[in-house]
Amino acid sequence: MHRSPALKFQSRLFSNRSKTQLAKRVIKPTCDVFLNHRGIDTKRTIATLLYDYLSRFNLRPFLDNKTMKPGDKLFEKIDSAIYGCKVGVAMFSPNYCQSYFCLHELALIMETKKKVIPIFCDIKPSQLRVPRNVVSDKKELRRFNWALDEAKNTVGLTFDSYKG
Repeated sequence: MHRSPALKFQSRLFSNRSKTQLAKRVIKPTCDVFLNHRGIDTKRTIATLLYDYLSRFNLRPFLDNKTMKPGDKLFEKIDSAIYGCKVGVAMFSPNYCQSYFCLHELALIMETKKKVIPIFCDIKPSQLRVPRNVVSDKKELRRFNWALDEAKNTVGLTFDSYKG
């Protein structure tokens, strides 16, 4: 029995492969701006201020404590937000480089060639270094150092939390 061209088309359209391709076209990125920051230094100051400011302009910023919900997979949610964003804002602070997560996010932003806007909060670019105790793998250490160097050599902004 021969299948009609319409049935063949419908079968192809709704095959698993086609569903995935359609989903990629239909699903919008979760955010426009990914806010990369060290929570203990910046969450109650510039990170939340920037999130609120961008939201007022109908931009969709990603800030972990505002965007993620209980049960979300940490790396999965954050990585997909980075892949989907247009711009990454890296808010460097005194404890930033002590965080594996901050460095991982920065490296992914750089590797995906997103536009990056660094904000140096209470720290100078020359003070940023990846401590050896944060990463044990040499390949990952090189990856994090490369991303940090790229960001340090990008024109950015400064923020002094004492002056606001």
